[in-house]
Amino acid sequence: MRIKLNAYLRLMRLDKPIGILLLLWPTLWALWIAAQGKPELNMLGVFVLGTVLMRSAGCVMNDIADRNFDAHVQRTRLRPLAAKQVSVREALLLTLLLVALAFALVLQLNALTVALSFPALFLAASYPLTKRFLAIPQAYLGIAFGFGIPMAFAAQTGEVPAIAWWMLLANVCWAIAYDTEYAMVDREDDLKIGIRSSAICFGRYDVLAIMVCYALTLLLLAYVGRQSGLGWPYALGLLAAGAIAVYHYWLIRQREPSACFRAFLHNNWLGAVIFAGVVLSYVAPF
Repeated sequence: MRIKLNAYLRLMRLDKPIGILLLLWPTLWALWIAAQGKPELNMLGVFVLGTVLMRSAGCVMNDIADRNFDAHVQRTRLRPLAAKQVSVREALLLTLLLVALAFALVLQLNALTVALSFPALFLAASYPLTKRFLAIPQAYLGIAFGFGIPMAFAAQTGEVPAIAWWMLLANVCWAIAYDTEYAMVDREDDLKIGIRSSAICFGRYDVLAIMVCYALTLLLLAYVGRQSGLGWPYALGLLAAGAIAVYHYWLIRQREPSACFRAFLHNNWLGAVIFAGVVLSYVAPF
């Protein structure tokens, strides 16, 4: 029983919280800006728990779709489905449970947020398939990972203003940057088994593309901050995020897989300093 439970936890990637954090930070940026620094505690709880549930469901759906590929990739060959520690039927039942729990949370919010939860689910479920035909599936991932942004605005304000879509675009650029770092780790294996990724698409321009995406992310978020009236703490947060992006360049410049993976993991701090800038902009005395 303990072995099976451990397999379920690994299937949901609860042993690797980086995905939760990369999904959570943009949602928190949006929730704080939409609420002008004062989100309701109940709504905050719904979005945090919903993020954990949907990221877990997304991981299970991804592994169901990739189970025949994962067995041939060194980094993923021991995942529960690839290693046959969990059956496809069990994984499907777990997905349904996680989605049902997430939907029960969304039902506590307004009708617009409930309506937006359906495209959010579609994006999460269809992302694994995009690696078969999209040259840069990371862009699709950015939409899926960032859909908490319009949902947060909808829940807090009852509408989705233009600024929410600019934030979503910023998240797409950020996702391309960090997930290309991740894809650089698996590039050789992906080429062998026919999986597409931005690391393959960008080729020898991969590092340049990552840095351009980081720059676009920060420029778009600077526009968001200006339109939202955020102050100097937010500007400092963006400067800190820029410094982190430069550090990532230092890590990935030689394309060494372990260093690229470290850069990917380190994106948690990039999201965190931006969130700190948002929060402090609403509490700073001037």
